[in-house]
Amino acid sequence: MEPMADQVCLVTGGGSGIGQATATALARAGATVVVAGRRREPLEEVVTGLTREGLTAAALPGDVTDPADADGLVADITERWGRLDVLVNSAGANVPRRDLASLSVADWTAVVESNLTGTFLVTHAALPGMRAQRFGTIVNVSSIAGYRAMELTGPAYNAAKAGVNAFTESINLADRRHGIRACAVCPGEVATPFLAFRPTPPSAAARATMLQPEDVAAAVLFVATLPPRVNVELLTMYPTQQRDWSAELR
Repeated sequence: MEPMADQVCLVTGGGSGIGQATATALARAGATVVVAGRRREPLEEVVTGLTREGLTAAALPGDVTDPADADGLVADITERWGRLDVLVNSAGANVPRRDLASLSVADWTAVVESNLTGTFLVTHAALPGMRAQRFGTIVNVSSIAGYRAMELTGPAYNAAKAGVNAFTESINLADRRHGIRACAVCPGEVATPFLAFRPTPPSAAARATMLQPEDVAAAVLFVATLPPRVNVELLTMYPTQQRDWSAELR
């Protein structure tokens, strides 16, 4: 039997990178998967690829930083499938000018909203239904920068991901009695299109040593397929070969 059979999953940021890989992993494990993001075209490309494999997937464009869009995503899923079992908050972003001396107020706000506020808004929308069905798994894609501030990622991203980790703990404190569990998956460097926004984008050789999106997706699937009695609150994963970032920081 497929481990995710009969489960309905929402993956935000599902049009590329970790979100796309996670949506693929969940669908191949038997889930009905909805991918969400601001741009319709990449979402539909993901869905087309999955349906060609005979898998069940749908695209719902929306901006997770907009409360109305976040509520609408969950409402649309509930209306169509009657439930939402797994939420993967993978949407997030960073900015090129991210060091404290260069960081603008507008960029700070954008980074915090995309990584932290969006995670809160979609989770806030999903929780009532999960409470009613007394089951739900929430996986927040965070970062090692969330518990160890890093110069490379910058203060806004560090603070946002630290907030994601604390919010994950808060979900468990409040809602484990309702059968809901939450996990923050904290990867190190992952070779995604996100890297293009770094001040100095890594080379192809450097990206080959990093975690790949499918590695993080495998961790998300592991968490989601554990028995309901098991909750992994924080999962950390690093590339085996840690790179020297000093040249990029200069």
